[in-house]
Amino acid sequence: MEIKYALLMMNGVKLKQRESVKLRGYIANKYNHYLLHNHLGDKMLFKYPKVQYKVIDGKPILLGINEGAMLVVNIGLDNEEIIIDDLKIPIESQEIIKKDVAFGEIDDYKHYKFITPWLALNESNYTKYISGNQIEREEILKKTLIGNIISMCKGIGYTVTHELKCWLNVYECEVNFKGVKMIGFKGDFKINFNIPEYLGIGKSVSRGFGTVKETNNDFE
Repeated sequence: MEIKYALLMMNGVKLKQRESVKLRGYIANKYNHYLLHNHLGDKMLFKYPKVQYKVIDGKPILLGINEGAMLVVNIGLDNEEIIIDDLKIPIESQEIIKKDVAFGEIDDYKHYKFITPWLALNESNYTKYISGNQIEREEILKKTLIGNIISMCKGIGYTVTHELKCWLNVYECEVNFKGVKMIGFKGDFKINFNIPEYLGIGKSVSRGFGTVKETNNDFE
């Protein structure tokens, strides 16, 4: 299938990766649309975020899919600055990419890398991962990766009809999430699924975690 896709890149602004949550707070408060903060009133929407906030190589990026795509485009046309920690930062220029992109199962395999940490572990699999050997840990991460993609599909309205298979080459990295140190993962993977560039998988993708990009590099 194809999904609507919009990418907004803010040039001339330099942020740290952890400040993606502050970017999210500023944009969500300014425009107050439920897709920007994933809340409807006081109720949190436990759905795959249609708008995601990233900081890639220091550059703030907003990504919107389907209903969120036009919203991101309109923000790009309207917004000329961001405010981080009460500091007004002018945006020199903005690049907006809007198009329909392929999403879903494929016959071959594509190779992706995590350009921001993937938060794969939760309460149910953390203990199993910590106590497992290398082979068991890899199997946990493979199942989690496939589960993350299936969850993403449900949020987008896509049904997976064939078995997903993946290869992983990831390593642990420390992540400070909401003041708590957690285990994240960087590295790359192959899977028989088409993931549009900069889409996030796993936990807290709206805050920029689990961002993936296609790569042509072979596994080491």
